[in-house]
Amino acid sequence: MAYDVIVLGSGPGGYPAAIRASQLGFKVAIIEKESLGGVCLNWGCIPTKALLKSAQVYEYMKHSAAYGIQASGVQHDFGAVVGRSRGVADKMSKGVNFLMKKNKIDVIMGYGKVKGKGQIEVSAADGSKKIVEGKYIIIATGGRSRELPNLKQDGQKVIGYREAMVLPQQPKSMIIVGSGAIGVEFAYFYNSMGTKVTIVEFMPRIVPVEDEDVSKELEKQYKKQGIDIMTNASVEAVDTSGAGVRAKVKTQTGEVVLEADVVLSAVGVVANIENIGLEESGIKAEKGKIIVDKFGQTSLPGVFAIGDCTPGQALAHVASKEGINAAEYIGYLEKKFHHAPEAMDYGNIPGCTYCTPEIASVGMTEKAAREAGYEVKVGKFPFMASGKASAAGATEGFVKVIYDAKYGEFLGCHMIGANVTEMIAEAVTARKLETTAHEILNAVHPHPTMSEALKEATAVAYGEAIDI
Repeated sequence: MAYDVIVLGSGPGGYPAAIRASQLGFKVAIIEKESLGGVCLNWGCIPTKALLKSAQVYEYMKHSAAYGIQASGVQHDFGAVVGRSRGVADKMSKGVNFLMKKNKIDVIMGYGKVKGKGQIEVSAADGSKKIVEGKYIIIATGGRSRELPNLKQDGQKVIGYREAMVLPQQPKSMIIVGSGAIGVEFAYFYNSMGTKVTIVEFMPRIVPVEDEDVSKELEKQYKKQGIDIMTNASVEAVDTSGAGVRAKVKTQTGEVVLEADVVLSAVGVVANIENIGLEESGIKAEKGKIIVDKFGQTSLPGVFAIGDCTPGQALAHVASKEGINAAEYIGYLEKKFHHAPEAMDYGNIPGCTYCTPEIASVGMTEKAAREAGYEVKVGKFPFMASGKASAAGATEGFVKVIYDAKYGEFLGCHMIGANVTEMIAEAVTARKLETTAHEILNAVHPHPTMSEALKEATAVAYGEAIDI
């Protein structure tokens, strides 16, 4: 079985890479060990958003009186909420299957292992093996839930994100270890459903990669929602011998023991690079990631790697663009694409967290900008001052912008509030176009919208605020 391009893994990096390669005229195969769409579509980005939407609808209905609407006896069916999420994931996976057929991409089900330049061995579920040959290979094997040595996942009382999406029964209490995107999203979901949630975070603040003001605001809102938060804390050991879980937590003031029905380990992801033939093929890896050049090519010519198994940010949209870039670079090498693709700018990647309130950011935090030596102008516009936010009943949060005082360069944008994950693209595009504060101020933003908060925050930075 010979192809021009073989893609190993069909997640949000792999399937766009396969489609782009096919569009460029290559004969393409994609190898997948489980479900088309990978973790993102089946066990990550998409089904979690479905869960979060159900939680949001439930919250709306519980507080409908605030909008002048009476709704009594509002209840949720946990099994039906999970079922809806799985249905959404299934529909999306079938959508990827349709895209493979539409683009004439062969789908080969099985576990793939690189056997050297141009060859992948595929082990099928029935134990049979075959060699698939291709001039170029794109490794897109993704990542999985990271396991801590003292927090071994058993799938029942100590779980990862996959189990958290399909628990057969709603737990009465949950300890969530880690407050990155996965941790705080599940914290919102389960708390909204009525589970008592405690977040344990090793760092001094939750969502530690975000701007400090965003961390403070989310902590304030979560405590208001009834979520307990422990920072500068670590789970040292868990005892699962009883009916639930007893977790020994080390804090700055000593040790405490927390009890809950279940512990969710949300301490990040680790790359899937074991047993895929790297060592045998001479493909170099470092610190658990495959080493690649700016076009995604590994140390073995003709073999590329993209997404969570490489050093860039472990985000679906990063993987997707890396996959497209790898396909286009292969097209350039084979004279099917007229130029080498533009290398990724990892300093202009948006990060989105879909808890309530949502978080979205791009570029430098205020602290990072100052540490880099910039003299900065900082503006913060609270949604409390937004007419649209007040009308929507969503006044929590703010938009914060950071500009270089000398040239007006747009250094960073940090948002927390309703629908901000839909708003951050303006800042990403503006930074890509090297837009200055002056141009943001002079671009007329529609009113009333929450999106005008970006312009308002810029006006605050330059002492031109009208609405606060």
